[in-house]
Amino acid sequence: MHTGITRGVFPVVAVEEHQGHTRFTVQLNPELTRDVQIGASVAIDGVCCTVVAQHGVHLSFDAMQETRSLTTLSELHVGRTVSVERSCRVGDELGGHDVFGHVIGTGVVTGVHSIGEQLDLTISVPAAWLKFILHKGFIAVDGSSLTVGAVHKPKPGESTGAFELHLIPETVRVT
Repeated sequence: MHTGITRGVFPVVAVEEHQGHTRFTVQLNPELTRDVQIGASVAIDGVCCTVVAQHGVHLSFDAMQETRSLTTLSELHVGRTVSVERSCRVGDELGGHDVFGHVIGTGVVTGVHSIGEQLDLTISVPAAWLKFILHKGFIAVDGSSLTVGAVHKPKPGESTGAFELHLIPETVRVT
């Protein structure tokens, strides 16, 4: 389980294509790799990934084709940055929401508006998803748990709807 509190964005330093899966490596910092074990869960862009190898501050993960087809992990390449969060441990402060990293798909940012240091986003998604997206509920976007500011149901005949997010300056800075 994760909290949706992203610890920062970090670079992908290797991507290897294999039959049926992709192995990728992310360069973290010593704090995020402390006490990590093979088999541990780490949220990468909100996707629950299993550590398959560690070399210092480099952690490697495997992403199956199914996972890549539904998530931003389809866009992996060396130099791309990904958001990272370690899993919760018993006794940790939760600080966010219960986020499991089981992603159903990706939306499309269709609106961006800045108000000072605040960033407002409108994200378009399939209409069927809107029954799970509630005004003032929470949703994880690239692993960051965010409060839904508004929900826009589709007009008759449209296959997509949208929701709005309002990001505070600290969220913008970290993500």
